[in-house]
Amino acid sequence: MAPPDAPLWTPPADARQRTAMGRFFTEVARTHTSSPAADAPWPDWHAWSARDLESFWGALWRWADIIAEEQPGGGTWDAVLIGRARVAPPDPLLGPLWFEGARLNFAENLLRRRDDAVAIIARDERASSRRLTYRELHDQVAAVAAALRASGVVPGDRVAGFLPNVPEAVVAMLATASIGAVWSSCSPDFGARGVLDRFGQIEPRVLFCADGYRYAGKEIDCLDRVREITEAIPSLERVIVVTVLRDAPDLSRVPRVVGWMEFLSSGEGVPLVFEQLPFSHPLYIMYSSGTTGLPKCMVHGAGGTLLQHVKEHLLHLDLQRDDRLFYFTTCGWMMWNWLVSALASQATIVLYDGAPMTPDHPALLWDLCAEERVTVFGASAKFLALSEKGGLAPGRTHDLSALRTILSTGSPLAAHSFDYVAREVKPGVMLASISGGTDIISCFALGNPLLPVHRGELQSFGLGMAVEIWDAAGQRVVGTPGELVCTAPFPSMPVAFWNDPGGARYREAYFGTYSGAWRHGDWAEETPRGGLIIYGRSDATLNPGGVRIGTAEIYRQVDPLPEILESVVIGQDVPDAAGGADVRIVLFVRLQPWATFSDALAERMRQAIRGNASPHHVPKVIVPVADIPRTLSGKISEVAVRDVVHRRPVTNRDALSNPESLMHFRDLPELRLD
Repeated sequence: MAPPDAPLWTPPADARQRTAMGRFFTEVARTHTSSPAADAPWPDWHAWSARDLESFWGALWRWADIIAEEQPGGGTWDAVLIGRARVAPPDPLLGPLWFEGARLNFAENLLRRRDDAVAIIARDERASSRRLTYRELHDQVAAVAAALRASGVVPGDRVAGFLPNVPEAVVAMLATASIGAVWSSCSPDFGARGVLDRFGQIEPRVLFCADGYRYAGKEIDCLDRVREITEAIPSLERVIVVTVLRDAPDLSRVPRVVGWMEFLSSGEGVPLVFEQLPFSHPLYIMYSSGTTGLPKCMVHGAGGTLLQHVKEHLLHLDLQRDDRLFYFTTCGWMMWNWLVSALASQATIVLYDGAPMTPDHPALLWDLCAEERVTVFGASAKFLALSEKGGLAPGRTHDLSALRTILSTGSPLAAHSFDYVAREVKPGVMLASISGGTDIISCFALGNPLLPVHRGELQSFGLGMAVEIWDAAGQRVVGTPGELVCTAPFPSMPVAFWNDPGGARYREAYFGTYSGAWRHGDWAEETPRGGLIIYGRSDATLNPGGVRIGTAEIYRQVDPLPEILESVVIGQDVPDAAGGADVRIVLFVRLQPWATFSDALAERMRQAIRGNASPHHVPKVIVPVADIPRTLSGKISEVAVRDVVHRRPVTNRDALSNPESLMHFRDLPELRLD
């Protein structure tokens, strides 16, 4: 194993010549006198991009060859940025307003390639495979768009998807975007209440859904939930069902229904028309997790989403036309939207529908990676941790010769997972831990082909993102944990929250803590070399005895123990010695099937935490539990556990994939304070 501070991956000596990011810097240095020299170090380039926003984003537009309508006087926009001093929600007069005067279509930029190269590879847990070429994708989008137009869908209308991760979801989204309608999707593992909490707020006219889906070897029928959803949303005029489980499902129980193939055929032969719309025209409505109330509906614009994604794909990921990009995701997580945008880079996207691993077949995704010759493989930090726990060594059992980059997000990637990938997956692979969120439909920090990879760290902040770590007084800190903020506007800020006409909910969500800066809600640390360590969500940080602690600091010490499958930590409210208020750290652990909880195991956990973190991090109570609640996107819900322990209602159980697990945390004798 390499020394603790040694890089796990180092870019090649000619990375500036070989990568798109290096070539971009060379082009910008040639055309912009304000920019650093082409061979200037990364910090200089990032500082320039975050300072000279107009030059950077304008240069990126040209570099990425964004397709947009030509203005009568030439050019494609009037101004890159109006109101750059304002970071708060967009105001029609004050800004920030991006690429004023530009008119474009998101789908047109993703469908510029129309040859017989493979655009989409779709797999499921049975290893069945479907392929769609760029030409076939274009033709199917044209047909569905024509059918939507014939159904009366116009720009600004909402179209919803309640679909598994199948090609039809991509086709339906692109068809929606080509018209200028707004796409919003949930995965089929949502309960009817969870879907209604989301789609019920936005009043869609059309719903794309499936007859069912497969997960962990089981077939789950969706049509009863579809009927319930359809009957509860009066705005729905048409329901289109994709057949996944059976060739001819009984659709009679669903009102206003038509099958996918019938709907598709009704629009065949009609040319595809791309509606040209303003840069900030709504493209997606995304949702917060909903664990603390009714989900927030975040409206993302077409231009900002496109520009951010092509920046991250072309520059930070160095994505090429012959790449095959896979990310394990559902249609209910923003990584699906991020994955689909890779079509703008003319690469092949790989979809997967099903469980990431099963007891009988834990290497499902590694099989896919090898068999489909995936070059960029993305999954959650939890998946990599479970691969390690399961003793998987895909580098020895699979042909991963095509693989050059591994991506991880969803939660902080622990240092031991970095070592596992370097040791057992593929030595020499670039491992990029990335972090952002649904709120920005992109990343604040991510991989960088020009910088080394250090265990436990995200490599760099994104170009054009003025990210800093602030203390409680709003001062930048380096080498000390604090709040992750962004001090300047960026194109993928939501253009609005749905049903928030004055912007009050928007302002409170991101600008209620610091004046003039977006507070993202991550508790993080900027390292002296410019990397980032994320310790967890700010609303889940612990404060025992007045010392603020990120939950990831505890997980990093506990989860590597062989007996531990996963864990969740919370702060329990307790009185202090003076009769005031304090919190004590409570750690819940889910054990491997073969392991037994004991005082000796608990003491090993405490020793690991004390020795590798600090005495402040050591939990006062450690409790074994049978299961741990997760959101539908797979993230552990510390907030839900904390609410149950404190006998507060969990306001949106439908945001959880396993709400029944909450019973394990209710009225535990180990947590009694009397």
